[in-house]
Amino acid sequence: MPHAAHDADARQDFWRSPSVPEPATAAVPVAASGMADACDDCGTEFMIGARFCHTCGLRRPALHSAGVDAAGGLWPRSLAVVRSWSSSAVTGWQKMSLPRWMQYLHFHEIQRWIGLPTASLIAFMIGVGCVAGAISVSLVYRASNLAEFQAIQMWRIEWLLAATAAFVAGILLKKPNDGD
Repeated sequence: MPHAAHDADARQDFWRSPSVPEPATAAVPVAASGMADACDDCGTEFMIGARFCHTCGLRRPALHSAGVDAAGGLWPRSLAVVRSWSSSAVTGWQKMSLPRWMQYLHFHEIQRWIGLPTASLIAFMIGVGCVAGAISVSLVYRASNLAEFQAIQMWRIEWLLAATAAFVAGILLKKPNDGD
């Protein structure tokens, strides 16, 4: 170990052990050696001449002409991009302040107003969605002949039948009151 501290020829960096001699290929610049510019895991840019990420400690991968290394480096890069996008979306969502009236659209607030148990309220919302589907079929599709008109009427009937089934399920799932 004392010989490593006195060796003036060996270039030492803070992330390398002083007892490990530097290989002869380390003098080649990073861009010419075909090494990656950023870490696949955390997205941090590598320091000049570094063989490991100073943030997460992963080994610096080599680049290939297709942009994908032998271990499937496209997936970790894609995962890092998705992580960065999701973290920025979460940060933006947390900083956003919603209007005061939005508190009335919370599920439990609606449940308190209507006075239905959770299962009945969910069935009611599904029924309202099916009625909206029947109305949207009328707005989106236009019939140009009798066959198309009949098909559109069948779609409306199916949506309204689903709405009826959801409303009946909501009624059946409602707990009876003690006063009734």
